[in-house]
Amino acid sequence: MTTFVDRVELHVAAGNGGHGCASVHREKFKPLGGPDGGNGGRGGDVILVVDQDVTTLLDYHHSPHRKATNGQPGAGDNREGKNGKDLVLPVPDGTVVLDKQGNVLADLVGQGTIFVAGQGGRGGLGNAALASARRKAPGFALLGEPGEARDVVLELKTVADVALVGYPSAGKSSLISVLSAAKPKIADYPFTTLVPNLGVVTAGSTVYTIADVPGLIPGASQGKGLGLEFLRHVERCSVLVHVLDTATLESDRDPVSDLDVIEEELRQYGGLGDRPRIVVLNKIDIPDGQDLADMIRPDLEARGYQVLEVSAVARTGLKELSFALAGIVAKARAAKPKEEATRVVIRPKAVDDAGFTVTYEEETELYRVRGEKPERWIRQTDFNNDEAVGYLADRLARLGVEDELLKAGARAGDGVAIGPEENAVVFDWEPTVMAGAEMLGRRGEDHRLDAPRPAAQRRRDRQAERDDPQREYDEFDPF
Repeated sequence: MTTFVDRVELHVAAGNGGHGCASVHREKFKPLGGPDGGNGGRGGDVILVVDQDVTTLLDYHHSPHRKATNGQPGAGDNREGKNGKDLVLPVPDGTVVLDKQGNVLADLVGQGTIFVAGQGGRGGLGNAALASARRKAPGFALLGEPGEARDVVLELKTVADVALVGYPSAGKSSLISVLSAAKPKIADYPFTTLVPNLGVVTAGSTVYTIADVPGLIPGASQGKGLGLEFLRHVERCSVLVHVLDTATLESDRDPVSDLDVIEEELRQYGGLGDRPRIVVLNKIDIPDGQDLADMIRPDLEARGYQVLEVSAVARTGLKELSFALAGIVAKARAAKPKEEATRVVIRPKAVDDAGFTVTYEEETELYRVRGEKPERWIRQTDFNNDEAVGYLADRLARLGVEDELLKAGARAGDGVAIGPEENAVVFDWEPTVMAGAEMLGRRGEDHRLDAPRPAAQRRRDRQAERDDPQREYDEFDPF
């Protein structure tokens, strides 16, 4: 059974906002005591948070669909709905959040780091909050907004200071087991290690983490073996250690060619050219291994590598290796820029920024309105309530949507779409008049919606002409 997962696709859905309530206060001798509908509750967020006790993404591999709770609707007597509960998902340190296109959304490093993967929907306003001097008793309330739903990809990149790289069975797992308290699986066949192993090493006053990266063979950067799955775990390391097997039993291999192959795979993977390298000649406890190490060491040193000879079995050379790695890690830590406290940057919108755009689409013959406010107001409107539709028209007019439509060349009866193509509200546009209390009839109605609409008839006539080109000729032919 799989116990280590470092890449999953997670489907998150935040909670929906609760609907507002349309209610009128009633009590003895006060049959119409004014609006008292409460607001709906906010939907819960989906939040990813780094937890040091979590080391794998296995839970999300088995349960990839996660949803926060919805907000509760408002009620009469000015009772607001209960907010939805946030869904907090713990992830390992070093988790990278990407969208389906591969764009990085967040890099979660450090205990307690959070990222809001799904934003909960706003609760709708009740009619008590919508009351004004012009509309004293609204017969409608706003709907709650749906919560954000999207798919994200979680990738775990191990946070370690030192990465051990090399061919399978080069002795990486044995080396990490004697340098630290890690207990990886060790055997004499290739691909024994199927997951990265982490260990903590103490060398003098320096404490650092070390990880072995399994599955590197020729073609690993293109997906062969296990390399493509685990090459990402070396990206955060400060130093790379090439573990070379000086006692290999394969006739077509030697330590120098192994080094060249692994370096080529790291080069093709990219982003690792600036990391310092150390070469470790392992298994020198075997006589042939020591002889081979003596032969190739001058060649490796001539290339500029620092070369150390060790034996994980005989436990020789481990102290020198441990302190050499500690020195490089300490130097890398000192070279890193000091982390500054996160500053809150406020970027106010321009005074003349209307927050929406109006464009004409020739293929659909529609004027499309896009913007945060108009699209949010569309989602909040109950189109079964005429008064709510009239209120929407008033809001759009105050925002300046009608003025922009006129500037774009729109005429009465032209089609207008608000929102994206896949989820837009389309209607025939009629310039509106701001509603006052004198224009409202019974509760939930707006008389402006009952007015005749000759522009709509003109539009139907134009469509009929396109369907029957002979019609216009027949109507005006005197013979």
